[in-house]
Amino acid sequence: MKELDFAKVVEVNGANVYFEHHEHPTASETFVLLHGFLSSTFSFRRLTPLLKENYNVISIDLPPFGNSGKHNRFTYSYENLANTVIALLEYLKVSNVHLTGHSMGGQIALNVMKKAPSLVEKGVLLCSSGYLKRMNWPITMLSHIPFFHLYVKLWLTRSGVRNNLENVVHDSTLIDDEMMFGYLKPFLEDDIFKALTRMIRDREGDLSVNDLKNIQTPCLLVWGEHDRVVPLSTGHRLNEDIPNSKLVVLKETGHLVPEEKPTEVLEHIHAFISSTEEAVSDESHSEPLFQNGLSQTLISET
Repeated sequence: MKELDFAKVVEVNGANVYFEHHEHPTASETFVLLHGFLSSTFSFRRLTPLLKENYNVISIDLPPFGNSGKHNRFTYSYENLANTVIALLEYLKVSNVHLTGHSMGGQIALNVMKKAPSLVEKGVLLCSSGYLKRMNWPITMLSHIPFFHLYVKLWLTRSGVRNNLENVVHDSTLIDDEMMFGYLKPFLEDDIFKALTRMIRDREGDLSVNDLKNIQTPCLLVWGEHDRVVPLSTGHRLNEDIPNSKLVVLKETGHLVPEEKPTEVLEHIHAFISSTEEAVSDESHSEPLFQNGLSQTLISET
């Protein structure tokens, strides 16, 4: 008998990719969740249980994060990470998905929409990164220095898990030991820092305005009013440049919207999936801004 809920690591596109699969007994629609930088499937721990009540859910650890491989020879460009997502979905024989990306995951989701538009029925961008340029050449050159990964590790250690979490949530009372350990756990081994060094070299700039304007996939943009990592201005700009997009702003919310407001995010997602023509109802906790239409650096994005 096929398992309804399982976690697995498979090799696709030259990488070992970890994913969690929650198969609904009757649902026909599938959500694919892509996390942000320095994160993992853990960041959807509050949203996934809500989604799986009505949908199939596949949550992916993007290499080199979480339980996925930290390969020295893998190309950690957004384009190749998009290729990896596409390869995994082909392996799973899944199509017509609702591709949901948080922060960096939103930019990778947009790359998937560009490369394989027929694979994605609708997109959900949660505080998606956008308009970032390629890392400047001095840092790229420095990343070739032996043991540069130790500098990356030192930087992250000094900034601290709690400080990083306080930067991405509006209400710091949400931060507890479980949350801090969940975000710390993937960084307890040195291999991740070597892979992050490679990512500094490989990561190209975000999609151009012209690329965004050519994306025809209907997209829901959900933003925290007080996002300090990817400011709301980026959400407004993406809303202008992605032709078939709608923007919703959640009040009293920061960057980590799946952790802070999972119920509200689900409500807006469900309304959007049910009908892209319907306006999401104006609730006291949010401000719908439907229109057609970190400091942003690699290290600061979560």
